[in-house]
Amino acid sequence: MIELRPFNSLGHAQHGWLNARHHFSFAEYHDPQRVNWGTLRVWNDDEIAAHSGFPPHPHHDMEIITYVREGAITHRDNLGNQGRTEAGDVQVMSAGTGIAHSEYNLEDVTTKIFQIWIIPNQVGTAPSWGAKPFPKGERAGQFVVLASGHDTDAEALPIRADARLVAATLAAGQSAEYPLGRLRKGYLVAAKGLIEVNGISAGERDGVAISGEEVVRVTALEDSEVILVDVA
Repeated sequence: MIELRPFNSLGHAQHGWLNARHHFSFAEYHDPQRVNWGTLRVWNDDEIAAHSGFPPHPHHDMEIITYVREGAITHRDNLGNQGRTEAGDVQVMSAGTGIAHSEYNLEDVTTKIFQIWIIPNQVGTAPSWGAKPFPKGERAGQFVVLASGHDTDAEALPIRADARLVAATLAAGQSAEYPLGRLRKGYLVAAKGLIEVNGISAGERDGVAISGEEVVRVTALEDSEVILVDVA
C-alpha cells in the first residue's frame, strides 16, 4: 500500500522564527489518522529563521534524528556535547533517561531540517548524541544507511530502535530500490525533486506512507534527494 500525503495537507504552525509542517500529530496539530506510522512518531519539516532556534528544553525515551536539508544547525546539550551539522548531514540524539538540548540556526540564511522521532526499543538508558557528515557522492544513485538500530550497519549513526534512516540522491531518470519487506512500514519524503514511488507520483516534501511492499522502488522524474525511514 502506498498512501500519498500531499505537503499542503500536513499540519502547519507559523511562529515567526519557525515555519513548521507536521506529518504527524504534534503540539497543537492533532489528526487521529496521523498519530504515528509504526514506531515513527514525528516527522517535522522545519524552516528556522537566521539567528534563531529552539532554546534549551528536555526530552526522554525518544530517538530524535535531525536531517539538515539546507543551511546548518548548531546543537548544545547538558552533557557537554556541541556541534554544527550542515546540509546533507545527520545528527542523532538518544534521549534515554533525560537530556536537555538547544538547536540554533546561527547562520545568516534560513535553515531547513527534517526532525524525525522514533519510539525506542530500549528505555531507561543513558542519553547520548552524535553527528556525522555523509558525502553525497556515497548516496548517488543508491540508498545509503545514515542512522540505524541494526548492528550490521556499522558505518551508520547508532539509534536505539528497530529502525533505519536511509537517503539517496537521484539524477532525473535514475531509480533506486530499498528492500523494505512486507511486514515493515516505510515513510518517505523527497527533500528535493519530483519522484515516483512504486509507480505513485510524489512531489517535493510530500509524505509517502508505505506498508505491505516487499521492495520500494523510487524513480526520479527530476533531480531528487530522497529520505526514507524503515520502522517496525
